[in-house]
Amino acid sequence: MWLPWKAALWCALVLALISVVVRPNGRWLRAVVDVARESAILTLVYAAWIRLGEISIASASGARSRGRSVWDFERWVHLPNEATIQHWCLHATWLMKFANIYYIVGHVFPLGIFLVWMFVRHRDRFAYWRNVLGFVSLTCALIQTIPLAPPRMYPELGFVDAGAIYGPSVYSKGGSGAVGQLAAMPSMHVGWAMVIGVAAVMVSKSRWRWLGVLHAALTWCAVTVPAYHWLLDGIVATALLGLGMAIGIALRPVLARRRRASDPHELAVLTG
Repeated sequence: MWLPWKAALWCALVLALISVVVRPNGRWLRAVVDVARESAILTLVYAAWIRLGEISIASASGARSRGRSVWDFERWVHLPNEATIQHWCLHATWLMKFANIYYIVGHVFPLGIFLVWMFVRHRDRFAYWRNVLGFVSLTCALIQTIPLAPPRMYPELGFVDAGAIYGPSVYSKGGSGAVGQLAAMPSMHVGWAMVIGVAAVMVSKSRWRWLGVLHAALTWCAVTVPAYHWLLDGIVATALLGLGMAIGIALRPVLARRRRASDPHELAVLTG
C-alpha cells in the first residue's frame, strides 16, 4: 500500500520541476506552483521516511533485549504499566477491535486531512508546521533504524497480541513486513497525532480544533491498549515534537533575513 521510495523520489522531482518551470502569472497558476512545491517537499520527506524504514527492518538483532530495557526503565521511573492498562480493556472486545482499527486507519488519513486544512485555511502557518512534521518524521525514522521490539512480543510480561487475537492486524505472524514492527521507538503514530493536536489548538480558534486533541488521545489509546508501543515510545516522539517546534522558532529570523530581499510571497511560505 506504500509508494516505494524510489518512485516517491521521481514524483518529488517532477513536482519540483513543475514548481520551477510554471510561471505564476495569475492566481490559479500561483496556486499550482505553491501546491507543486509543497507536494515536492512532502514527497521528498516521505521518500526519506520509507527508505529509513526499510533500513530499520533489515535486522532484528538486539530488538528484544532493547525492548526489555525499555520495560525496565519504565518500571524504574514509575511509568504506568502498559500490561495493566491492556488487561483493564481486554474484557471489552469492541474496544480492542476499535483500537486495532484506529491504529490502522488513524495514522495516515488524518494527517492528509490536516495538511490540506492547514494549506487551505492557515497558509501563513503551513510552512512552519510542515517543517515540524518533517523533523518529527525523519528523526523518528532515523532512531527507528535501531530495532526495538514492541510490548505485544513479550507474553512473559503479561502482554497479549491484541491484533492477532481480536483483529484486524496490520502485522504478519512472522514479524516481518514493510510496516516495520520492530521500529517501535519512537512511535510515529503518536508523533504525527501530536503534531496534529498541538497545531490545531495553536493555529485555530474554532471549536472544531479539539478534534485534533481527540485524535491525539485516541492514537495514544490505539498504540497502548493493543500493546503496539511502549509508553516511552510516545513520550520520546512528543519530546521530538517539542524540539522540532523550538528549532522552527529559532530558525524563523534566519529564514526571514535570507528571503526578505527576494520574494515577499516566498518569505511568507517558507517561514510560516
